[in-house]
This record gives sequence, structure tokens and C-alpha cells, in this order.
Amino acid sequence: MNKIILSLVVVLLFTGCKNTEQQDAIVNNTIPSPASIQYALLKVYPHDTSSYTQGLFFHNNNLYEGTGWNGQSKLMIVDINTGKSIKKVELPYEFFGEGITLLNNKIYQLTWQDHKVIVYDASTFNKITELEWPYEGWGLTNNGKQLIISTGGSNLYFVNPATMKIERTLGVSDNNGYIDSINELEFVNGSIYANKYMTDFILKINPETGIIEGKADLSNLMKESGSSYDPRTIDAGFVLNGIAFNPANQHFFITGKRWPFLAEITFK
Repeated sequence: MNKIILSLVVVLLFTGCKNTEQQDAIVNNTIPSPASIQYALLKVYPHDTSSYTQGLFFHNNNLYEGTGWNGQSKLMIVDINTGKSIKKVELPYEFFGEGITLLNNKIYQLTWQDHKVIVYDASTFNKITELEWPYEGWGLTNNGKQLIISTGGSNLYFVNPATMKIERTLGVSDNNGYIDSINELEFVNGSIYANKYMTDFILKINPETGIIEGKADLSNLMKESGSSYDPRTIDAGFVLNGIAFNPANQHFFITGKRWPFLAEITFK
């Protein structure tokens, strides 16, 4: 009798495992591989190689940049033709700046491991307040209502900008499963574009499903820029990072941590 029961258990376990594998296969087959996004390099601008770029966005045809590193973290408006700041505020030494975004005439700047979000008046750069964030801060953008935050994993958090309460958590995945190291973010025409840390990829993410719908390989961008200086030969962490979209001309502006140039590109 015990042998019969044991045999039935084995059969059921085997059947269950088989069904799970079949279900996984079905799920994976329903998600197509990300489309390959091509790009065209339009123009190259200088970029300050002392800037450890963490966040980038355009507003009213001005380029805003947030940088990191203790003692070097800033929020700036940058003249793209010179790469120099025309307005800036420096963070206290203890803060390691991360992503930035503009919402309702306020600029929000994450910090890496300090669990602080600094909020500025967008016109004056005067600090309004500091908010608490329980996780690491990496990338930051917004959808017009909520802040969207990455923390270095595979999740994106949709957050109330007044209370920092998480209102929705979204896992980022492709046909092979969840994708981690989601970093700098930019919300563009209903999609989220993201740097994947330590890679040359920019991912196009559906903000409703979390599925990566497209992937751009920018591994040749440094060579195409004509730059003779590649900061990654000094530190492997000086990677591609920084996505800004200028709605005035529908062009993207791309750079990296301590990179010598800012690239104006179009995706196609």
C-alpha cells in the first residue's frame, strides 16, 4: 500500500513539474524578444569629464544634469555647446547624488545610499525639503503624476511625490525573465527608456507591463564620437549613463559617467 501511495506521489510530482515547465514555456513564448532599436548620431557636444553623470533631462530647451560622488555631487543647468554649468547647486559632502527629474516646478534628486530625496524649486534651485526613501536611489523620472524610481534591481517603483509612498511596483522583464541593474530613466512619449548599468544598452520599457519592447546597442558610440579619450580605460564604472529627451526637436541626448562628450541622436 505504501509503495502504491509513493508511486502516486512521484507521478503527481512529475506531472506537476512537467506542467510548470510547460506553463513557463508558454509564458516565455508569449513575450517576444526586444526589438533592435537603431540610432543615428546627429551631433557631438563637449561634456565635462569631472561630471559623474547620474541624471539628465531637458526642460524649456535647457539641459539639466545631476552628478554623483561624495564631495562632487551637483544639480546643474548645462550649456550644451560648452559643457559648462551656467547654474548649479552643490550637495553636502555626505550625499552621493543620483537621478533627477522635474515635476510640478520642483526638481527631485535622489541620493544613493542616504535614503534622502532632495526637492528644489525649479526656478531658483533653492532647497524646499528633504524626503525619505527607504531603498537605494538610482534612476529617476516621472509620468506627469508619479515619480518613477529604480534601485539597481529589476523593479521600477511608481511613487507619490509628496509622501514618497510606493503606489505601484513594476518588474522589468524580457523573453528571458527579469532584467536587473536598471539605472538612469527617462519617460518619453508613453515609454520608459533606461540605461542598464555596466552595459552599453538602452532599454525601452512598457510602463504598464514592464516588458522590454526594444533595446539599443550603443557600444560603438564612443568610437563614432571621434573622442580620443575613453574614461572606461581608467575605471570600468565610468559607463554609459544619462538619457535626456528634448521635446522641442524630438532628439535624445546621451552621455556617460565622466564622458568627454554629449551625443545628440535619434532612435529609429
